[in-house]
Amino acid sequence: MSRKRKNLQSDMGWSNATSITVKGMSLTGDILGKLNLGDFAFLEIQSRLPTPGESVVFNALLSTLVEHGMTPMVIASRLTYMGAPESLQGAVAAGILGMGTTFAGTAEGSARLLQEALSGDAADTPMHELPAMAEAIVQRHMATRTPIPGIGHNLHKPIDPRTPRLFELAQQQGLSGKYVELMKHVALSAERALGKPGQLPINATGAIGALSSELGIPWKLCRGLAVIGRTIGIVGHLAEELRNPLAREIWERTEEECSAHVRT
Repeated sequence: MSRKRKNLQSDMGWSNATSITVKGMSLTGDILGKLNLGDFAFLEIQSRLPTPGESVVFNALLSTLVEHGMTPMVIASRLTYMGAPESLQGAVAAGILGMGTTFAGTAEGSARLLQEALSGDAADTPMHELPAMAEAIVQRHMATRTPIPGIGHNLHKPIDPRTPRLFELAQQQGLSGKYVELMKHVALSAERALGKPGQLPINATGAIGALSSELGIPWKLCRGLAVIGRTIGIVGHLAEELRNPLAREIWERTEEECSAHVRT
């Protein structure tokens, strides 16, 4: 029994001996020197160029998670690069593999929460009903003892400084709607329900999830936005590692301190 074969077809791009075409645009004539990297990424993801307002917000989203200091992800990258300096891409990959529900990856979860809440008939939910919707979301998470993605931060309290700036840009560009409002109400509802006023701010990934939703980006792609930004940051850390190596000191100090209690 033979299966029906699907035609192999992609609209991403193609090339011949003299040209490269991306989404119907000439790479050399329409893109290089004319599109910034964020707008090019938007074109790849959304199959169209962003409006000026979308460009501002989308580029801000990509920049938000580029750098956050000496995180576990960049430590992993630096240590991997020390062990395999011939494989910079392996060191970058080592850092990206640490992106998940604890570090930098929860934009996917917050976007999913918002998009599923406002899907189907619920898409027409008026603004004044969003607080009740948020209460229901929080209660469901509390009942199942599952974390609410996009709120809370171990360091940034009572405000993650990235969030108000992102929301301000979205407001200025006319891209602040129901997803942003629902995210705000979820955070407030969670603080009330858990008795933690000022302790559960919308974090950067919550803001990214909300604004990605406003831009019409499916939640399954939202972690990819974090990957784009954090990859730039990891390459930056490896550039610093070349100028000022820290990985060996991190390794040797860790080894010494971890075994100090058994040394005679």
